[in-house]
Amino acid sequence: MDKASLIGVIVGVAAIGFVVFEVSHGNLMMFFSGEGVLMVGVGSVSVCFIAMPMEKLKEVPGYVRRFFFNKSQPIGEVIKQLSALSEKARRDGILALESEMSKIKDPFLAAGLKMAVDGIEPGQIESTCRIELLAMQDRHKAGKKFFDLLKLYGPGYGLIGTLVGQVAMFGQLASADIGALGKALAIAVVATMYGAILANAVAGPIGDKLAYRSSEEMLSREMMLQAILSIQAGDNPRVTQDKMLAFIPAATRSKMNIAA
Repeated sequence: MDKASLIGVIVGVAAIGFVVFEVSHGNLMMFFSGEGVLMVGVGSVSVCFIAMPMEKLKEVPGYVRRFFFNKSQPIGEVIKQLSALSEKARRDGILALESEMSKIKDPFLAAGLKMAVDGIEPGQIESTCRIELLAMQDRHKAGKKFFDLLKLYGPGYGLIGTLVGQVAMFGQLASADIGALGKALAIAVVATMYGAILANAVAGPIGDKLAYRSSEEMLSREMMLQAILSIQAGDNPRVTQDKMLAFIPAATRSKMNIAA
């Protein structure tokens, strides 16, 4: 579980819930509008169906899980693992890493090391791994795209709901029915609120977190690739470790407790 995501969701829901409760004096239904939900919620999702292929939309639950759960191996553990593999390869030969394959959980790292153990040319290993990195980056962009669309069009549909509510209100001015006018105005205002919440409290933060996760994983995979090539080249384990540490800011390295 990503603690930062969980804390953010709890704090955000609590803040909005408290304000809504205080303003409505406990009458929370004051802020509910079925018309607003249909216009903003269903309308915004419909845009995603128009703009994205179905196979990408089927992966949306996975994107949400990725927002809450980060299964990526911490950078420090990756460096320690590859440093240990580098020492073993230098001491016993690269073929000795074959017995370590079952302990490697990351499929990208496992595939790269397997190619190195099998004696594939370094250029071919790098080419294959970079193709996989590009494919992974494309998948990540599709995940962020869904939430970017919600962020972009949610407020727009909120504005449409506001205009619809205002038209309904103006259409009933002749009757001077305060109740009907108030309901139409409430629909107009609530639709705008729903659009703002969808964009700024839901879709925007999730999309930004997914973008951060993507860049973090790309950095980790690039570091793995350089370590694999270094191990295959027979570099000194310290050289391999230094190549990996080069991807990490100097201020962070001292906090990672990585043995020299």
